[in-house]
Amino acid sequence: MPAEIELDERKQRVLRAIVDDYIQSAEPIGSRTLARKYDLGVSPATIRNEMADLEMLGYLQQLHTSSGRIPSSKGYRFYVNGLIPPKPVSDAEKALIDNWYRARVRRIDEVFQETARIISKVTKNVSLVLAPQMTQARFRVLQFLPLDSRRVITVLMTDVGFVENKILEMPAGATFEDFQRMAQVINEKLAGKTLAAIEQKSLATIREEIADEPLYESALEVINRALDSGRRERLYLGGTRQMLEQPEFHDVEKVKHTLMLLEEEELIKDILHAHMGDGLEVTIGQENEDSEMQDSSIITATYRLNGELLGTIAVLGPTRMEYAKAMSLLEYMNDNLTEVIKRFNW
Repeated sequence: MPAEIELDERKQRVLRAIVDDYIQSAEPIGSRTLARKYDLGVSPATIRNEMADLEMLGYLQQLHTSSGRIPSSKGYRFYVNGLIPPKPVSDAEKALIDNWYRARVRRIDEVFQETARIISKVTKNVSLVLAPQMTQARFRVLQFLPLDSRRVITVLMTDVGFVENKILEMPAGATFEDFQRMAQVINEKLAGKTLAAIEQKSLATIREEIADEPLYESALEVINRALDSGRRERLYLGGTRQMLEQPEFHDVEKVKHTLMLLEEEELIKDILHAHMGDGLEVTIGQENEDSEMQDSSIITATYRLNGELLGTIAVLGPTRMEYAKAMSLLEYMNDNLTEVIKRFNW
């Protein structure tokens, strides 16, 4: 029999009350406490029978024989699918988020970094933001700024604000005017090209025009760094400290496993790639294929611009996370992120 029709209305009300209470308190709850705190319209004895049925059906579990019940992964799933109360992002929170972006974001990479900070700050859980490759960003300008008599600051910018910078030693015999001349050549040859389209042929032409090998090698180092950075997807994390404050992670072993998981950048990227799709996706506890994540839940949202898949934002936390708040926030951030990226003329 499908899970959706196993539970009558009373069982659903009892289950919702238990999940809501456990999310807030992190403490198992018994029938007397449930009857006292929630107006369920039935006696503690009836609630106790309903809780026993819910446990038998797999929606609740009991950590110890003398303790109250807590939701199982199956219980959380039923709650998320049909019992979860709406908790939209408030106007005050929307204003706070918009102001945060306006005050802190000046470059495209900062968009994703600040998105991770906002999500972890609001949800009190770990945030994960998988940022897109920048290979479609277009070269805008390369500038050299004098630092002292022998060094220059190199700044490479793209049309979306992506910046690569480095301090360079000037080769023996070179002057700052030589670097300015080189910048003019590079900007004429590369302006408007996507990072993906910058090829050896373009660089060979620049090399011929500059006709100074040490000077050319200095500029090539910065260009290659920008190309390498542009080809990599970037993973931004936030909220490790907030995660450690959760009661579930007072267990040293759980903390150790989770922190080790977060250090595996490629594994986290693979997990986020596996959740890329349309809309919001919630994976709860034992639904996670990775054994290290079976005490955790992950909520993901995939963001797009002009129909193009850009990346994924996610909340990772204990199964006892505040699903309604996290889901509403990710939906809002997903839409908002697209608008913020548009400011950089993606």
